[in-house]
Amino acid sequence: MNRQNEAPRPLDVVLFGATGFVGVLTAEYLAAHAPEGLRWGLAGRSRAKLERLRDRLAALQPSCTELPLLETDADDEEALRELARSTRVVATTVGPYILYGEKLVAACAEAGTDYLDLTGEAEFIDRTYVRHDARARETCARIVHACGFDSVPHDLGAYFTVKQLPEGVPLSVDGFVRSNAVFSGGTFASALTAMGRGPQMLLAARERRLHEPRQVGRRVRTPAGSPHFNGAVGAWALPLPTVDPAIVGRSARALERYGPDFRYRHFASVKTLPMALGGPAAVGTLVAAAQVRPVREWLMGRYEAGQGPDAERRGRSWFTVRFVGEGGGRQVFTEVSGGDPGYGETAKMLAESALCLALDKLPETSGQVTTATAMGDALLERLTAAGIRFRVAAVR
Repeated sequence: MNRQNEAPRPLDVVLFGATGFVGVLTAEYLAAHAPEGLRWGLAGRSRAKLERLRDRLAALQPSCTELPLLETDADDEEALRELARSTRVVATTVGPYILYGEKLVAACAEAGTDYLDLTGEAEFIDRTYVRHDARARETCARIVHACGFDSVPHDLGAYFTVKQLPEGVPLSVDGFVRSNAVFSGGTFASALTAMGRGPQMLLAARERRLHEPRQVGRRVRTPAGSPHFNGAVGAWALPLPTVDPAIVGRSARALERYGPDFRYRHFASVKTLPMALGGPAAVGTLVAAAQVRPVREWLMGRYEAGQGPDAERRGRSWFTVRFVGEGGGRQVFTEVSGGDPGYGETAKMLAESALCLALDKLPETSGQVTTATAMGDALLERLTAAGIRFRVAAVR
């Protein structure tokens, strides 16, 4: 199947989970920034909620008055197949993805429809690779996970950093993350679900390794690193056990520009020693609690799904990811920065990724791919124009 020769579809982009907290923010962003002529629609399980959202968007942008609405449940396989066949790109905010995401991935892989999500769940990403990558390659579908704060700033930030370094030599990049943001009930539920599935996550990773082709002639590593004070960024560096290093590593394996031997490490950046000591203890306590189902369910109940920080709090939130890259006798310091990472900027990243897949001239890729592999420079340009800053701070 050739992407250029596919039959026309009624829609370019569908936003699934449009009435959730991040879904509404993404819908509002699309209403404000979608170019004239883009055929896009809203999908979710409640038509009444979809209609209320469309009315809200139409008050902001009159062209949204006739937005198509697709009543679709994440568990309804036939409805999901119809959704996938109706559009060129599906962007979904419906998580936890390990519970609600795979049937949509399967539908998109079968229909040759590009798929985007916001997952930071390593188990889900590995399972969809094993089960759906091969079919997506056959139909030319691009399955792009982690299109929000997990993992766009880190994946594209590492890509941007590598571009400042010499070609054809061993390269190393370290990323250091800081933010003052708070999370929503949906994000908390996804995190707790992932924390409570340690054995399943390890099994999925092992199964993926059995299916992935062996790389010959190049080496890519993403070691955890160790806690330390990093003079280059003037802060304590704590290894971050997120999905981001794996995503960066997959971009590096796919793109020769990362050199013959590439290493990436990922850290949280904290300014004081008490925070450096207390942070891992707090995370460890939460992980331990997540292993006990009644405790996990009680914790989830403390944060209602669909709710999150208000506009005033989001307006005060920010993030920075600083990168230190080295190779070929050159050292570069780069930075990716923006506003509220979990919601405002995540909605922007997901929406711009969907527009990028739908509208831009991109490398020919298919199957499960990363943002850097599938969209690279085009998405960098879009996000920069949208106000997320990628800059070179210093070169030595």
